[in-house]
Amino acid sequence: MSQIALPFAWPAVEDERDFCRGEANALALRHLEHRALWPVMATVLTGPRKSGRSLLGRIFVAHAGGRLIDDADRRPEEELFHAWNRAQADRRPLLLITDAAPPLWEIRLPDLRSRIAATPHVAIGEPDDALAAALLERLLGQRGLAAGPEVTAYLLPRIERSYVAILQIIDALDQLALAKRSRITVPLAREALAALGVIDDS
Repeated sequence: MSQIALPFAWPAVEDERDFCRGEANALALRHLEHRALWPVMATVLTGPRKSGRSLLGRIFVAHAGGRLIDDADRRPEEELFHAWNRAQADRRPLLLITDAAPPLWEIRLPDLRSRIAATPHVAIGEPDDALAAALLERLLGQRGLAAGPEVTAYLLPRIERSYVAILQIIDALDQLALAKRSRITVPLAREALAALGVIDDS
């Protein structure tokens, strides 16, 4: 599993190494890599919480310029309307990150609704096995938790394929390792899964 490798011939930004590339985000990455092909200077990016969507947005804006509006579906619609118009006038991309695209994102302002309807939408999906493994390894490494490949191999078939579930098991492993002053082992991973109610270890 490779880390993000946006083919922009740009210098890497600091956070770029924290983004894992996989099938779940490949479509969104391709779209952002080819912003010259966008029909309008805006895109709606959706994806599950903790999927790296905000990090991807910051990386994109750091490289491409323009503006990022996170949690756009919780922002005043007039603000989004003016930001969309400004992006077209300035020819600078606008990236709107939301939990869902229309029609699940209910937009009341007619002028904004029509503009978002003309705006491309790309989504990050839940992680597949390869991305889940890469995320487990990256998060363990970020927290300084030593774990061999057998731990990831043990966890993968037993955890839900979601970013939140991956973070939950990392948190549980971190707490147990600290409490027991232990490295991450398969028995410790089994104990963490039992504590989360994922397996019955009674």
